[in-house]
Amino acid sequence: MSGGSGPPLGFAEAFDLPLSVDLRTAARAFGICPATAYKLIRLGAFPCPVLRIGGQYRIPTAYMLRTLGIEERPVYAVPLEDDAAPAARPHDPYTRASEAPA
Repeated sequence: MSGGSGPPLGFAEAFDLPLSVDLRTAARAFGICPATAYKLIRLGAFPCPVLRIGGQYRIPTAYMLRTLGIEERPVYAVPLEDDAAPAARPHDPYTRASEAPA
């Protein structure tokens, strides 16, 4: 991988991606340089579906994650703090009023 494309994506960063990503981001996820990604697209060998929108390539994030072997997103992309359980947070939209701390 070339130095210009940045470090590979970590799990937490991958789970925060939008619905589709640009080719440079997809190349980072696969651990290849952008030049190799463009070459694979020209050869029809990119590892997941690629959309051509105007003059740009966009890669649907769901296909990219599935190709990487990530079928489902975890409930939490980062570990929770020991003292902050999800149900104990008053701003949690899934907490019922009767469950909110007094």
